[in-house]
Amino acid sequence: MVLASCGGSSEDSTTDMPEASTDETTEDVASNTTAAAAEPAEPEFTFTIVYPGPLGDKSFADSAHRGVERAIAELGVKGIEIETQSIAEHETAMRGAVAGNPNIVLPLALDAQLVIDIANENPDMLFGAPSDVFADVLPENMAAFTINVHQSSFLAGLIAGSLTSTKIVGAAVGGEAPSLNQFFYGYKQGVLEVCSDCQVLVTYMGFNFNDPALGLETALDQYERGADIVYQVAGRTGEGVLQAAAQTGNYAIGVDSNQDWVQPGSVIVSMIKRVDVTTYKLIESAKNGTFQGGFFELGMADGAAGISWDEGSTYFEDNGPADMVAKIPAIKEVVEQYRKDILDGTYVVCDALVDASLETDVCSALK
Repeated sequence: MVLASCGGSSEDSTTDMPEASTDETTEDVASNTTAAAAEPAEPEFTFTIVYPGPLGDKSFADSAHRGVERAIAELGVKGIEIETQSIAEHETAMRGAVAGNPNIVLPLALDAQLVIDIANENPDMLFGAPSDVFADVLPENMAAFTINVHQSSFLAGLIAGSLTSTKIVGAAVGGEAPSLNQFFYGYKQGVLEVCSDCQVLVTYMGFNFNDPALGLETALDQYERGADIVYQVAGRTGEGVLQAAAQTGNYAIGVDSNQDWVQPGSVIVSMIKRVDVTTYKLIESAKNGTFQGGFFELGMADGAAGISWDEGSTYFEDNGPADMVAKIPAIKEVVEQYRKDILDGTYVVCDALVDASLETDVCSALK
């Protein structure tokens, strides 16, 4: 495990002691001074966040780290970040976090039962999961956010379906689970909405989120099968997908953070999952005394999910091939119209996380 401690600093200040009045004795002044000095300082607020892998993934973990940095800068708190290297280290990291006695522990995308068990063992400590806790019930001292990504993934699919020249696009997905299929089925629906005769390939990678070589191999296989655009939903493993796009002269779509800059001109757009927002909200609520246990959801309507173009990213427009770049203004108009229709309820996107069986009319067509 790698631990990084971070926090802000404050400037020293001095206060002059007020002059005693003529009827105030030396003993009174000494007594007042002693009483003032004895007043306890406000306890320092601290947090500890446990990452499912190392920082530097340019994706999910790095997004949470931005929330940590914001909390330190704006709230005046101090924190410790624990980076793990494998699933085998998660329990040790969580117990180490608890042993440090912070005001709140933030487990990011760790095993739900592990986190719940440790929260139950420590009822006087707060636990807040910024994303991805799949359980029916939480302890009273634990809050968990779900960031719904199906709608913003649909927008990414619209873009892929509008730009593909082979009419074959792909998705490299970290594992087969409702939470990850929420990305994939939204994306697939978007592709087929604008390209009904397109083929959408998918490869699930066994829940391996820290293996760029696997991502490279997976994307190369899909490109060899005719795909010209691949959506990566695989954390650091997805770095290999972006590399494969640049290596073969094809294209990719990033995930979680803005990854357009990683391979400029090869990454068309990124689907943004704002784990920084939920990380900050949990720290803020714990510090302000407004923390509540339970499940909470955010999504595109709340600004917690979207696409990199929303942030003004122009890496692809500045570096992509002229024939594809020329289509971008018209595609942006299509994207904004669908965004409006989705947010006002006119258009419905499949949510594989809610309907894991995919039995709704919208979702069943995507099997």
